[in-house]
Amino acid sequence: MTPAAQTALKATYEKAMSLTREGSLDDAMALLDGLALQAPQIPEIQAQRAKVAALCGHQDKRKSAIEAALKLRPNDPALLQEAIAAHSVQSNHSRVLELYDALIALDPKAIKSQADKALYLQRAGDFDASERLFRKLLKKHPTEAELYRMFAATTRFKPNDPLIGAMRRLAKHPRLSQQGKMQVNFALAKAMEDTKKTDQVFPHLKRANAAQASLWPDDPHARQLEWQSVVDAQRDLKTTDSATETTPGLIFVTGLPRSGTTLAEQIIASHSLVQAGGEIATALRTAYSLFGAGQEMMALKDVGIDKFAAFAQQLERQNRQHLTGSEAWLTDKSIMAFLIYGLLHTALPNARFVVVHRDPRDIAVSIFKNHFSGGTHRYATDLATIAHTTKLFRQIIRHWRNTLPDRFTEIHYEDLVRDPVGGSKALIAAAGLDWEDQCLDFHQKGGSVKTLSLHQVRQPIYQSSAAAWRRYESDLHPFFEAWGDTPWD
Repeated sequence: MTPAAQTALKATYEKAMSLTREGSLDDAMALLDGLALQAPQIPEIQAQRAKVAALCGHQDKRKSAIEAALKLRPNDPALLQEAIAAHSVQSNHSRVLELYDALIALDPKAIKSQADKALYLQRAGDFDASERLFRKLLKKHPTEAELYRMFAATTRFKPNDPLIGAMRRLAKHPRLSQQGKMQVNFALAKAMEDTKKTDQVFPHLKRANAAQASLWPDDPHARQLEWQSVVDAQRDLKTTDSATETTPGLIFVTGLPRSGTTLAEQIIASHSLVQAGGEIATALRTAYSLFGAGQEMMALKDVGIDKFAAFAQQLERQNRQHLTGSEAWLTDKSIMAFLIYGLLHTALPNARFVVVHRDPRDIAVSIFKNHFSGGTHRYATDLATIAHTTKLFRQIIRHWRNTLPDRFTEIHYEDLVRDPVGGSKALIAAAGLDWEDQCLDFHQKGGSVKTLSLHQVRQPIYQSSAAAWRRYESDLHPFFEAWGDTPWD
């Protein structure tokens, strides 16, 4: 290639990068496709094609581009990671495992790549293989606290499991960090629950949550102010005939963490016209970027129609990266989407809304038992704050119920597990879909599940988790005191 040609190629590449940053993805993709034909020997071009293809929702092009880059540079860890992501989206299980093995081979002593493979096996539903790998890792690295917590997510411990003793020893280590205390005590709480030592569950949970609170302190006042400000910004919104529909249409499934939203989403997404998006969180992020975040959100009743159209268009672009097929509907079970139901109602006339409720006592126990990604759901570390947050959530849902009475459907987790057929049919009807018998077989669908409920959604609907709070009634005094005489339903 002549120097002039190299200069032109570099300029075109930089232009494609600039267009990508600006969000002009189709134009960037066209330039990168042309560059790939001109210079098929340059892996950076193929790697960038893969990234832009992912943002555009072109999963087949993403896969072929990253494979082309890998062929040119097979031992590049970043390319292997991108290839893993590309094939995971399409549930190409065997290829993902090959890529993980290639990544592990680059540094056999590294823990992260092996732990990531074990997590992938969990999410893909191969719990036995995941357990074998986790146990192998823990035998080599018995002081890696996070491995115990990740392993515990889908394992049912037996009383004589040697890992319980290893965790107890690690939990007593005088130099264990706050992060380590959090991780190992969450794992020990799960082990105590599995082995029917109920009286030892909450002592470990209190230690885990105290450590988590020290790492990510909560500010209940700031949260209430943010939530209420966002809701207030949507008062007196009117619908408009010129509102823009998104393709695919969106089905929002919201509720508090551990309320059954994953189960509801998986039932809906088992329909032939629906793809599960999971916690994609694009709606609130887009709303905050266009209208202001939290207390800074502008009064939306004063916003012009063109701004709502821009919101719908930007949201559609953001969602493209999560598409794997051509289904007519995409679910979004991002918890916080309930804050902007007024905006979504105005801007997206074809959107559907499902709110999942569950006994607040079961929610409280389940939230307190689970580790959330650092800095998220900070209220989860304190039972009284969980009670106050649950009541705030219900207050906002009551507002939307009064404001948008015909726009969303509320279901109860207990009704769904008590009558799976009737509950599932009601759920599919709430999503505006015709019934399909396969929606009862959601646990057989396969694919990767990224949620704290990843083990449960591999099982048929069961009732054992209903009223589970009774096992810990004596530990829930702070929650009951903060809840007061508010009705449970």
